[in-house]
Amino acid sequence: MQLVLAGNLAVVREKYIEVIEHTKDMNVHARWIYGQHPTDAMIQSYIDGQEMYLFMDGQNVAGMTAITMYQGEDYHEVIWSHNLKDDEVASLHIFTVTPEYQGQGVSKRMMAEIISLVMEKGKKVIRLDTLASNIPAQHMYEKLGFEYRGKQSLYAENTGWTDFLYYELPL
Repeated sequence: MQLVLAGNLAVVREKYIEVIEHTKDMNVHARWIYGQHPTDAMIQSYIDGQEMYLFMDGQNVAGMTAITMYQGEDYHEVIWSHNLKDDEVASLHIFTVTPEYQGQGVSKRMMAEIISLVMEKGKKVIRLDTLASNIPAQHMYEKLGFEYRGKQSLYAENTGWTDFLYYELPL
């Protein structure tokens, strides 16, 4: 399996819709609603910025994520273990494994590829956020060595006001 840049909005859209419609407890854990989060504009922006990645198993999409080689201002309020400039950080967004690959260790293999990519780019940490209700993701990130760094209550169109938990992996 390998991580490749995504270039086709239609393919990415179709796979996120499949994830949303066929992932057990999506309405509890991630609460994604296509068109609110993620959106075509968001995904196209990641594609245009060469930040949208597919984790490919031959011709099949096993997982997807956006990887920005910086952190946004929304991460400034978190107390991180390392005081870094925004461009010293990689951030993960909309990380998912497609339904037919869930429960097979794909997220661990995908994360290993992400870590290699981020290290090649010279970043010092990977940061991400997840909903407080997304217990499976929290367990996975912690198993992979990510450290819990704090919580913020934020508003998102698909969730309303909710708690987001922040994680960091020093490289």
